[in-house]
Amino acid sequence: MKITPSARILRMLGEIEFDEWQCVAELLDNAFDDFTEITRLGIPWAGGFRVSVSLPSSSIRSSEAQVVITDTGQGMSYETLEHAVRAGWSSNERFDKLGLFGMGFNVSTARLGRRTRVLTTRAGDPEWIGVEIDLDRIGDDFEADDITEPKTDPNEHGTRIEISRLHPARADWLRRNEANLRQTLGRVYSWILDNRPFELWVQGKKVKSRRHCRWGNDRYVTFGTGAKAEKIPAYIAIDERLEDAAACLDCGNWQHPGDEVCGQCDGSRLVPRERRIHGWLGVQRHLHKREFGIDFLRNGRKILQWDQSLFQWKNPDNPLAALDIEYPIELANQGGRLIGEIHLDHVPVTYQKDAFEYSDRSWRGAVQLLRGVGPLLPNKARDAGYPENSSHLAKLVKGFRRNDAGLRYLTPGDGSRPIHEETRRWADRFHRGDEEYQTDAIWWDAVVRHEGLGKKAKVDRAKQHTPAQPDEQSVMEALGLGAKSSEARQSDTARPIPEPKRLARETSQERIDRYSASSESVPRLSKDFGLRSLGAFLDIDARRLNGTRLQDDHGQETPILLVQRDGRRATAFIDPEHESLARHGIDESDLLLVEIAAVLKVKTDSHLTLSSLVAGLRAECLPDSVNRVETVGAEARELLSDIRERMAAKAEQDPARAFELLSPDELTATENELIASGRVASTQRLGESAEFIIHAPALFIVKLLESWPDAFMDGNVFSGPYSSVSSPSARRLSLARTAGYLTDVATVTGFSGGVTDPVQLQRTRLSVRLLADELAGEG
Repeated sequence: MKITPSARILRMLGEIEFDEWQCVAELLDNAFDDFTEITRLGIPWAGGFRVSVSLPSSSIRSSEAQVVITDTGQGMSYETLEHAVRAGWSSNERFDKLGLFGMGFNVSTARLGRRTRVLTTRAGDPEWIGVEIDLDRIGDDFEADDITEPKTDPNEHGTRIEISRLHPARADWLRRNEANLRQTLGRVYSWILDNRPFELWVQGKKVKSRRHCRWGNDRYVTFGTGAKAEKIPAYIAIDERLEDAAACLDCGNWQHPGDEVCGQCDGSRLVPRERRIHGWLGVQRHLHKREFGIDFLRNGRKILQWDQSLFQWKNPDNPLAALDIEYPIELANQGGRLIGEIHLDHVPVTYQKDAFEYSDRSWRGAVQLLRGVGPLLPNKARDAGYPENSSHLAKLVKGFRRNDAGLRYLTPGDGSRPIHEETRRWADRFHRGDEEYQTDAIWWDAVVRHEGLGKKAKVDRAKQHTPAQPDEQSVMEALGLGAKSSEARQSDTARPIPEPKRLARETSQERIDRYSASSESVPRLSKDFGLRSLGAFLDIDARRLNGTRLQDDHGQETPILLVQRDGRRATAFIDPEHESLARHGIDESDLLLVEIAAVLKVKTDSHLTLSSLVAGLRAECLPDSVNRVETVGAEARELLSDIRERMAAKAEQDPARAFELLSPDELTATENELIASGRVASTQRLGESAEFIIHAPALFIVKLLESWPDAFMDGNVFSGPYSSVSSPSARRLSLARTAGYLTDVATVTGFSGGVTDPVQLQRTRLSVRLLADELAGEG
């Protein structure tokens, strides 16, 4: 069989940079193309559609190792095979395919090994026919050896590619990365594996598609209030059919309307082709530092994964302008959760299929449709002279740009803050195929539960602040400094909630069932607890009691009761009314870890002390609770960002009053921050709007609150009373408490060095939580 070009050129093709997985994928593309053609024609296909990859084993010598790709497709005739292995050959159907043999076949096989055998047969053919391409033997006569093999069954059909004399480095990678290859291919071909009856196997194990863990089609958030309220869905389906255009069958270039010859290669074979942009944009159920962005596909294969280029904007009127990252901007170090899957079958891709041709106008048109022309954020669009962006992506950014817990941004929480670490663990279980985590019900329950706990806390605070007594005494009691005696308060706290009288002694199981019925889940503490070094774990379902007291098997009150169930599962009941939690300020997670450590110590017969086990469990299983500068700083920045926006909104009643409070150095810092964020404004116009507060130094926010408390207290931004009480001392106490918490939060966010002392970190973390409790409800 004659092949073109020479063996020397073929050997040079092997030097083209392709990763090992890309080499395998090039050969898989051909099999999936064949399967797609069969299904398109509606041909009944016995035995199904299956492509299998066999990798070199560590038990086989390198000289005998090989990679084998086998498919159950139609097979090829001798003439088609001869074209298929010829470098540079392409088909007239190039627009509907992932990629035919031709150059991609030669590059991928030459990069993996020095000898390739291709065998193929069709149903009814008497034998397997093929060709052996040996780069060490083929000369400049372009002749490769024909080969044949007998068939055991005349109905056999398909193609087999055997690559041997593997390059040592690539053979070693393939030996070590079986699972990695399977996972990578599961992501690249996820849409095909989910939407077509095709199977992909690697080393005898079926490749599973890597689906997106996104919110359901019916979830949404409400942006704005009153008549301006807008429902923004967490899933936006996209199907835009563009006008058909002429394309060149020789080079694949799209043509300008009216062209009779190709502007790229002067070819005359121009045919009209469909152009369609379809797929979806949406919101992931969890926040991730790397895995967010948009997947772009061509003919079902992912070309770009987690692409974030559409979140960037560059001013076309300023060639020297830097790229402006528009999402994520709220705590960008924590990542994002906007995702999507967009099919661009009409847009050309690079040779390696790892990018689109970004200079092509069809790519630019798709970008414009998805994200619009101007900036995504309304204020940035206005400052740059653009109308408000109404694109699909701008709508999602507007509705979901923040990650605050609750219904407003569709973020799970524990009643006081988001539970990002926990939702990422739930996503891992989604990807592992756990049935319970396939729908978004668990995430949704955590959002609703957070809202309920938050409202209950606000109601409790409102009751505390109700001036049923002289207002100073009311505020004192709200601050925990009331006139009620310590004995009376202790009596109130210690007074048990009366239990219903029982006619018969309650069994242990009845008591546990009663606790289950009178409790609610604690998502932050419901997870796997254990140490990798021990190799032992407990799957804890943490539940907080409501309206009943917790007792152990001996009738003694206890703050935590750990009930072991079958296997490694256990339920941890928590009594928030227990003295240790209600009065002594001990965190419930501390006591839970002690109980878990005791069980693990016995189960593993560990020599570690309980304190060592508790410390290890906290570091591995509750990393967010450890007082790290990064963790506390992130919590503080997220909270302060929310407070800035709320205070800016309230200050719009008189922005000049707030602007006058800026000192010269604070004004300079504010302008520098505006410039750094791409929001350049002159000093003369800066005070016309209260938006400058969002960019002002952190400690200026404290000064603003202390100088203008009646604008932000009394439920405007903070729930603490101010104008609603008449006593000057009560006002000072209420304002001092809120301002003190705010000072701690502003300090940790306002200086690059931050707070490093463990005691100061603990104080700051407590201030973050207490200040979050002080925030008034939005509406």
